[in-house]
Amino acid sequence: MPLFEIVFQGQVKDGIAPAQARARLGQLFQAGDQQLDTLFSGRRIVIKQGLDAAGAERYRQAIERAGAVCSVEPMVEAMASAEAEPEQPVAPAQQAPRAASSIMPRDEYMAAFANVEAPDFGIAELGADLQDEYTDHTPLPLDLSALSLAPPGADLDQLKQDRPPVNPNIDHLKLVD
Repeated sequence: MPLFEIVFQGQVKDGIAPAQARARLGQLFQAGDQQLDTLFSGRRIVIKQGLDAAGAERYRQAIERAGAVCSVEPMVEAMASAEAEPEQPVAPAQQAPRAASSIMPRDEYMAAFANVEAPDFGIAELGADLQDEYTDHTPLPLDLSALSLAPPGADLDQLKQDRPPVNPNIDHLKLVD
């Protein structure tokens, strides 16, 4: 089965402000400023590798929705070098959080994204229920029997007081030019 990698070179889609694309990619990859500086340096950076075609397409779509341009490239040379060399154990600090792939980062720029967990976004079918599951909740033991509702059309303003309004005595005040 062919494997693919996601390559980014700091390019932004036409009509999208670079700062806006940077902020969206930061949210998407949960990356800090240092990782985003590396990502938008203009160099060829492999964000994710070892993906099948469907997974690579999901990453490409998510990055393009964020306003950036990336490319999906086959991992021909990486697969050939992996077959030629025996696999070395990965240090715990360099493992990806999902541990689905044991591919080592090939340079310092890709190593910056080794611990980034990017969500796999999918597209639901039309009319699909997007909530994973419904859980029953336990109602709180609140006693609401002392409360009542006003009938429809009732005036909910404050109660009127039967006191006449107070008119202050202002006879001692004068206007002076």
